[in-house]
Amino acid sequence: MCGRYYVDDETAKEIEKLVWQTEEKIPGNSASAISRISSTDIHPSDEAPVLSAVDGEITCIWLRWGFPLQQGQKKGLVFNARCESAAEKPFFRESIRHMRIAVPATAFYEWNREKNKYTFQREDHKMLFMAGCCRHYGHDRHFVILTTAANSSMQPIHDRMPLLLEETEVADWILNSSRTDSILRKTPPLLDRSTDYEQMRFF
Repeated sequence: MCGRYYVDDETAKEIEKLVWQTEEKIPGNSASAISRISSTDIHPSDEAPVLSAVDGEITCIWLRWGFPLQQGQKKGLVFNARCESAAEKPFFRESIRHMRIAVPATAFYEWNREKNKYTFQREDHKMLFMAGCCRHYGHDRHFVILTTAANSSMQPIHDRMPLLLEETEVADWILNSSRTDSILRKTPPLLDRSTDYEQMRFF
């Protein structure tokens, strides 16, 4: 799963480069969204920068993390969706089909059963792009992060992890519906994991 992640100035720079690749210039709305990014942890229910489609181009916008859930008197927030089943579930299906996004991050966190906190990032320390989708709630849009089965770098800590996109897959995930199913089935790259007292690398 993914319940907290981190963005910083490098996140902003990488978003800017990616948006620039898909457009002749960075549009004003993306520039404004990128300028809001500062070094901080992102929690469920927070607003966060994401990459989305606007008029067939990749654009940076801010959305709120988590789909509000209300069943009778029970309220909650769904902030992850399982990639193996999300496309078939009514709660996520239209979002997967028509409102896919990528969530940029420098790193994300996970806790093991002993409540020890681990930080995960790419081995090459490039930006993480987590696959997600969004939907409208009134005048606002909210997003969830898709998760998949853990690979060997995550398995000692948790059995789920974010579905991670390569930078070259971001545009296809957001814009190209013919690639959706194959990306949902992909295996994420191996990651570095660290705690306050150790650093581990996987090859």
